[in-house]
Amino acid sequence: MTNPISKLRNIGIAAHIDAGKTTVSERILFFTGVNRKVGETHDGQATMDFMKQEQERGITIASAAITAQWDDHQINLIDTPGHVDFTIEVERSLRVIDGMVAVFCAVGGVEPQSETVWNQADKYRVPRIAFVNKMDRVGANFQEVVVQMNKYLGANAMPIQMPIGAESEFQGMVDLVVMKAITFKEKERIVSDIPAELMPQALEARRAMIEKLADFDDEIAELYLDDQEVSEELLKKAIREATIKLLVTPVLCGAAYKNKGIQLLLDAIVAYLPSPTDLGAVIAHDPDDEEKNIHLQPSNNQPFAALAFKLINDPYVGQQTFIRIFSGKLQNGMSVYNTNKGKYERVGRIFRIKAKERQEIAEAGVGEIVALVGMKFTRTGDTLCDEKQPVLLESINVPPAVIEMKVNMDDKKNRNKLGEALAKLTNEDPSFHSHFDEETEETIISGMGELHLEILVERIRDEFKVPITVGAPSVSYRETITTETECDYRHVKQSGGKGQFAHTVIRFEPNPGNGFEFIDMTKGGVVPKEFLPSIQKGLINAMAKSPVAGYPVVDVKCVLVDGSFHPVDSSDMAFQLCAAMCFKQAFKKANPIVKEPIMKVEVSTPDDFIGNVTRDLNKRRGRIENMRRFRKGSQKLDGFIPLSEMFGYATALRNITSGRANYSMEFFEYQPMPADKQEEVIKKRQAEEKERAK
Repeated sequence: MTNPISKLRNIGIAAHIDAGKTTVSERILFFTGVNRKVGETHDGQATMDFMKQEQERGITIASAAITAQWDDHQINLIDTPGHVDFTIEVERSLRVIDGMVAVFCAVGGVEPQSETVWNQADKYRVPRIAFVNKMDRVGANFQEVVVQMNKYLGANAMPIQMPIGAESEFQGMVDLVVMKAITFKEKERIVSDIPAELMPQALEARRAMIEKLADFDDEIAELYLDDQEVSEELLKKAIREATIKLLVTPVLCGAAYKNKGIQLLLDAIVAYLPSPTDLGAVIAHDPDDEEKNIHLQPSNNQPFAALAFKLINDPYVGQQTFIRIFSGKLQNGMSVYNTNKGKYERVGRIFRIKAKERQEIAEAGVGEIVALVGMKFTRTGDTLCDEKQPVLLESINVPPAVIEMKVNMDDKKNRNKLGEALAKLTNEDPSFHSHFDEETEETIISGMGELHLEILVERIRDEFKVPITVGAPSVSYRETITTETECDYRHVKQSGGKGQFAHTVIRFEPNPGNGFEFIDMTKGGVVPKEFLPSIQKGLINAMAKSPVAGYPVVDVKCVLVDGSFHPVDSSDMAFQLCAAMCFKQAFKKANPIVKEPIMKVEVSTPDDFIGNVTRDLNKRRGRIENMRRFRKGSQKLDGFIPLSEMFGYATALRNITSGRANYSMEFFEYQPMPADKQEEVIKKRQAEEKERAK
C-alpha cells in the first residue's frame, strides 16, 4: 500500500511581479476542481488575492495557502507576492515548502525579483520547475528565457517541452518526454502526433534533454552512447531525481490566461517535485546545545515537530497560526511545547485553508500545512513540538526595515485602538515595526518600502477602524562609530534616603557588520555578575537613539574593562543609568558617522532613453554596475542607489522615458553617507528637535 505522505506536494509559486503567478494559481484551482469558475486578478476576483488591497491593486501582498487534489495527489499550494516590499512573505513560504514553481514572463524573462526569489530558494535548497508564461504575448521568446535562466540564475535549465508557435500563433507545446503534440480547445487539451514539419526540431530538442540527463544518470548515458531509445519511464525517473537533487530545472511553457499548459504543469508538479519523504529527515537542534543536531524523520509515528511560519488575524475566528508539520501527528486539544518561548500551547482547532475559507479537521499528519486557532504565545519562526523531545527548527530570516513614517491621530481616545492594531500587524508581519516616541508623542512605523507602509496604513483604517493621518515617508538612517574610545564614568546620586552608585569603565570599538556585542573583561568581581545584564540593558537602551542625530546606533562592540560598586547603594537601575551615560559621553568622541540604506536597483528601458536614465541615476548618487541587452531594442541597468534619492522615482522615470521604462529595487546594505550629505541630515534632524522643543 502506498504511503499517503508520498502523495503530498507542498508547492510554492513565486516570480517577479506581473509574471502571472496568481493567474497560474487560479487556473490550477479551476483544473483541480477547487473552483467552479476562474477568478481573475484584473477584475479583483482572484481566490488567492482575497485581501481588499490585493483586489484593488491586482497584485499579491500576502502569501495565500490552499489545498487541491490532482491525479490522486494532495497539493498544498502557496501563492507568494512578486513585489519586493513583501519579500518576507516569500522568505517564510520558501522555508516550509518542498518544491517551487518559478513563473517567468515569456516577454520579460529573468527580472530582478525573479533573481531575488531564486536566490532565496537556493538558500533553502528548494527543488524547482520553471513555467514560461504569457507565450501568447507579443515579444514572447521561450528560448531567450531559457538562456537568461542559465546566464543570470545558474539554473541549468532543461526544456522538457517545445512551444508550438509564439505570440498570436501560440497553439500549444510538444511534450519531449512522451513525444506528442498538445494543443488546446477552450479548456480541453488535445493530444496528437507531432506535425512532420516540427519533427526535426522536436528530435533535436529531445536529444539535448537526454544529453543533459546523461550527465547525471549512468543508465541514460549508456543508452545515449549506444544510440538506443530511452523509455518514457526512465526519462521521468531521471528528471525527477535530477530535479530533487537540484541538478537541473525542467522548463515548461504555456499561456495561463488562455488556459494553455496548466494541466501539463500539474502533471509535472506530481511527477517531478518532491514529497516530504523524498527530502528525508529535517535537521533541528537541541534547545540546550545548538551544536547537537536532531534528525526529524517525515513519519507520523515520530514525536511531533512543526514550524509556525505565518500569522493572520481573521475577523471571525481570531488569530490563525499557519504551521508546517515536519514530524509526527497533531490532534485537536493536544498540548504542544513552544521551544522559542519556553511555554506550552493548547491546540484549539485545526483548519485546512482554501484561501479565505476554512475546513475544520480533527488531526493533521507529517508534511501538512494547516492553520491553528487558539495559539497565545506563538509567533513567526517559532518551533512547536512534543514536550518529551524538545527541538529547535531553523527560524526565518527577517530583513531590516529601511523606511519609516509618522502616524498621528486627532482623537487621543483612539490611541489604545491604534496600539492593538499595530500589535496585531507586527505579529502578522515580522518585517513591520512600530514604536511610540515619548518626546514627540508620535507613533513611528517602519517597513520594507513605500507600498508596504501604504498597505498597512490602509489596513489600520479599513480593518481596525482607526482614523489616522500619516506624514511623508522618511529614510531609516543608522549611526555608528569609526574609532576606538574608552570612557570612565561614575554615577553617584544622594537624595536623602538610599543613594545610587555605579562605576563602569567601558571601551567602545567599531564592529562593522556584526551588530551590538557586549563583552565582560573585568577580573576579581569589581562589578558583580548580577549587574552585567543591567549594564548591557543600559547600553542597548542608549543605542536606540544616538546623542548626535537621534538615529539607532549599530555595529558597536562594548568591552567592560573595569568598574566598582557599593554594597548598599548599587542597584540594577544605577548600573543601567551609568552604562547609558558612559556610552553617550564616549559616542561623541569616537568620530560617529551616519549610515544610509543602499538599494539594489534594476531599470528596464528602451534603447532610446538609455542616456536619460543613466544621467538621472547619476544625479541621484547612483552607481551603475552593469548594462545588458535583454531583448531587441531594450536594455537593463543594474546599480546601487541611496534610498533617500529614490522617493518619487516612479514618476520621474515615467516622465523621462514617456512611460516606457520600469524599475524595481530591494534593500542591499547600510553604507556610510558622504560628509556633506551627513551634515545636511544631522542639521535637519537637530532643527526638527528644536522645533518640537518649542
